[in-house]
Amino acid sequence: MHAPRTIAFIGTGVMGRSMAAHLLDAGHSLHVHNRSRHKAEPLLERGALWYASAGEAAAQAEIVFTMLGYPSDVEATYLAPGGILERAQPGTLLIDMTTSSPELARRIAGRAALCRLEALDAPVSGGDIGAREARLSIMVGGTKSAFESALPLLQRLGKNILHHGPAGSGQHCKMANQIAVALGTLAWAEALAYAKRSGLCPESVHQSISAGAAGSWGLTHLAPRAMSGDFAPGFYVKHLLKDLRIALQNAEETHLELPGLALAAQLYQRLLETGASELGTQAIYRLYLES
Repeated sequence: MHAPRTIAFIGTGVMGRSMAAHLLDAGHSLHVHNRSRHKAEPLLERGALWYASAGEAAAQAEIVFTMLGYPSDVEATYLAPGGILERAQPGTLLIDMTTSSPELARRIAGRAALCRLEALDAPVSGGDIGAREARLSIMVGGTKSAFESALPLLQRLGKNILHHGPAGSGQHCKMANQIAVALGTLAWAEALAYAKRSGLCPESVHQSISAGAAGSWGLTHLAPRAMSGDFAPGFYVKHLLKDLRIALQNAEETHLELPGLALAAQLYQRLLETGASELGTQAIYRLYLES
């Protein structure tokens, strides 16, 4: 058993709240901040301490986790006056688990080093289920020494944890993940929409194809939600579209043509325009049914 640590956790939304709870369960002291305080209440009831800003929470901690929505949130939280880099004590380890920009991850790591801090980019995959069950896949960029220091805590949050290289490498790995997720989601949504339009029972088709070569995590976990009309977010449409745009930009910078990614971004943009930004990514099934 590792000694208890003093941890700041910034961002207690759909996934962050479960992740922070696992750290509490492990006996660590928790200092939290979230844009909406009510989302942190379950943690506060269990003994976590509330702070009015990310910088104030970070100043109390030896390790800072962030789980935010957009690269702009990450940039403001870390780099703005009064933010994490300004307020954290020298020697603090910063772990950003937001899916963000590789370039921003490199910039934060560089600025952190100047402040005698260490920074990891450690985005995750597994959605709300993976967060609740502490079975996330965690993709890490940064120095090997910082990764090894963070590993005992990351093991409280996930089961598949790999170091991919210097700062930004975790974000690049997450972009690869999001490309596969988005195209996989289109695949099962199209298959089940085809089945329904052909007069078959989608649930029966799902049972047949999920056990064969077409099987996938999304087909197993998200397709049943979609078929039952459950579009509650495990991962938001607006956040996946943000990720796909980052991936497209990175692909363009390396002159890599990814037509499947471009199509997924186009379809999720159409879905967002129907008012579905706060729905789960499985809501793409609805777009096919309405076509």
